[in-house]
Amino acid sequence: MAKFNGLTKVAKNIAFSAYIATFSISTLSISTSAFALDNNKPSIKLAGVVEQGGLLVGKTSVGNTVTLNDKKLPLSADGDYTFGFSRDDVDSYTLAISNVNGDRVEKILTPKKREYNIQRIEGIKKSIMKPNPQAVKRSAKDSKQVKAARTISTDLTSFAGGFIAPIDGTITGVYGSQRVFNGVKKRPHFGLDYAGKIGDPVKAPAAGKVLLWVPDMFYSGGTMIIEHGHGISSTFLHLSKSYVKQGDMVEQGQVIAAVGNSGRTTGPHLDWRINWFDVKIDPALVLKIKPINTSVN
Repeated sequence: MAKFNGLTKVAKNIAFSAYIATFSISTLSISTSAFALDNNKPSIKLAGVVEQGGLLVGKTSVGNTVTLNDKKLPLSADGDYTFGFSRDDVDSYTLAISNVNGDRVEKILTPKKREYNIQRIEGIKKSIMKPNPQAVKRSAKDSKQVKAARTISTDLTSFAGGFIAPIDGTITGVYGSQRVFNGVKKRPHFGLDYAGKIGDPVKAPAAGKVLLWVPDMFYSGGTMIIEHGHGISSTFLHLSKSYVKQGDMVEQGQVIAAVGNSGRTTGPHLDWRINWFDVKIDPALVLKIKPINTSVN
């Protein structure tokens, strides 16, 4: 405590008031500093929906570390990161963000279960149910190429800027739907089908790098894959023509190909698919994602 001995009563009052004011300012300064430190703790900001087939895009401070079930996620130079859930995912995930000071925040994410359109068809000929051995062999080769492309991850951040529909057409097929032939479940449909005419322009839904172009895959015909960063890729099936080549960089909205009827189809259309590496994502949910433009910790 300060000493005020030897001063007049008025002087003592003035000195004491000055002392209290100084103490108050110091206390306020300490409180403000503590608030600033607390305000710098990491926070979780996500765009997208937590449900089966959903893609999530997050943003945090560049120096932070982001993990999903203790597995580190790539973080862009702008603090962007991403991950997604498969069609039938029922697991819970712990998303954690920590900073250099050791502060950590967690969020438990459990994808919401969805109901899919299941079509049951009986009386299918056995010859149709049993694929041609040559077709199986060719299909395996095609599948290997597609899987290899989907393992590639670049430092691009186009996935964080939002997506646009690749074609102005009516949607005729949706993600997750499945047919059951003679009681046997066939592979679910993992894309969005758009009706179109042969030659209709197909646009890049987001900027990216062309990883694959094969004009004649057995089932999917003209097939193109574009990577948008951090393992997020678009796949386009049944194309009739490509206007870009493997290795090209494309911009969002750029015409990259033309609608076709190649491969095994019932008519001209575009089948557009989204992947996070080997996780198959619903493009309809991706189209709803809005970029995160607010500041983050």
